[in-house]
Amino acid sequence: MDQGPKVKSWSPASWRALPIEQVPVYPDRESLAAIEQQLAGFPPLVFAGEARKLKAALAKVASGDAFLLQGGDCAESFAEHSADNIRDFFRVFLQMAVVLTFAGASPVVKVGRIAGQFAKPRSGPTETIGDVELPSYRGDVINGIEFTREARTPDPARQIDAYRQSAATLNLLRAFATGGYASLENVHRWMLGFVKDSPASSRFTELADRISETLDFMRAIGIGADMHQEMRVTDFYTSHEALLLGYEQAFTRIDSTSGDPYATSGHMLWIGDRTRQPDHAHVEFCRGVKNPLGLKCGPSLTPDGLLRLTDILNPANEPGRLTLICRFGAGKVFDHLPKLVRSVKAEGRHVVWSCDPMHGNTVKTGSGFKTRPFDQIASEVRNFFAVHQAEGTHAGGVHLEMTGKNVTECTGGARAVSDAELADRYHTHCDPRLNAEQALELAFLMAELLKKERQARGRPAIEAAE
Repeated sequence: MDQGPKVKSWSPASWRALPIEQVPVYPDRESLAAIEQQLAGFPPLVFAGEARKLKAALAKVASGDAFLLQGGDCAESFAEHSADNIRDFFRVFLQMAVVLTFAGASPVVKVGRIAGQFAKPRSGPTETIGDVELPSYRGDVINGIEFTREARTPDPARQIDAYRQSAATLNLLRAFATGGYASLENVHRWMLGFVKDSPASSRFTELADRISETLDFMRAIGIGADMHQEMRVTDFYTSHEALLLGYEQAFTRIDSTSGDPYATSGHMLWIGDRTRQPDHAHVEFCRGVKNPLGLKCGPSLTPDGLLRLTDILNPANEPGRLTLICRFGAGKVFDHLPKLVRSVKAEGRHVVWSCDPMHGNTVKTGSGFKTRPFDQIASEVRNFFAVHQAEGTHAGGVHLEMTGKNVTECTGGARAVSDAELADRYHTHCDPRLNAEQALELAFLMAELLKKERQARGRPAIEAAE
């Protein structure tokens, strides 16, 4: 594919010479430059070796030997940062991973939208309420959600707060992942509690019982968490949208072992559907760092456009480097995904195919709340799996906006959250998230899809001894 014109040489700052979308207008440019210089001297949040390990894990996803579970907050907030919220998210995430691991009989690569997911693209640069027009809220790293001129004015000092919160969050996540909290026994006990309390428990009981029987068998032959470290620790990675490029540039460091540049703000970065122009700044920045990358693929992306972007972002066609995160809407999957899959497959590109069933299914209720119906989310996931089965490719992962709390932001699910209940616990700063029960319910649904896919490919799913 012809890559077309682009900057030939790359540096962490080469994006600054190109057009850019979705950037805030900082009134004090000198203060912004001083903050970015300060950030450039801060310790990295993640390390190049961790990013390489994630890329190797994603290479297994690309070949069909693992599944990617990526999820977390729509946009992290300063106000809701607490140990309890991080713990509750991590607990639900681990439960989902256990269900998917068992069904797929393969590893689940766990990547959170956390410890850096502070910036959000917006549909317009300003927001009007009554006769007052102010800059749009773009995430806590940029401005405040309160509808006042002071809060909505972009403040570069917020980047320092975002860094400190990310560091604290990572510290706790690493402790949870390696300190025994992630023990398989703990996770299974939590999952059984969910099954017992769910209105749809009968749909989940069979799989839960099979997992219990498998663990009982493992204990009986002497395989337990006390003697096998892999049963009490887990690998967990972080990711966020690479939107605020000055921040990303400040944390781009040269790895001492390889000599390559890595973005050390998170293990994986992705490019949004609004910022994937091949000759613009966001693609330019991301093509040069060696982290695993994600690319959001919406309805406007053509097969030729996708191939051009894969050439730019992954010129060596390296497995695990590029994850294509597809977001169409439940009713548009069959219109758009098959032609993208066919073109990528025909050109022999090594990619991870992931489904974002959230962004294409956002609707507004009569009361003014944005929501996402659970049945539409589930339908997009089913359609995503169906396309890959038809095309002979691998449904590699899912990308969710979710929380560990039982908020009321997405309608439906086993407890059938109604439009009238959205106001009860609608806490998101941006887009509606699956609550803990809805996220686990979706994991059980995906477990059945993974089991069918594995059987169709001639790879038996784990079954209880019969």
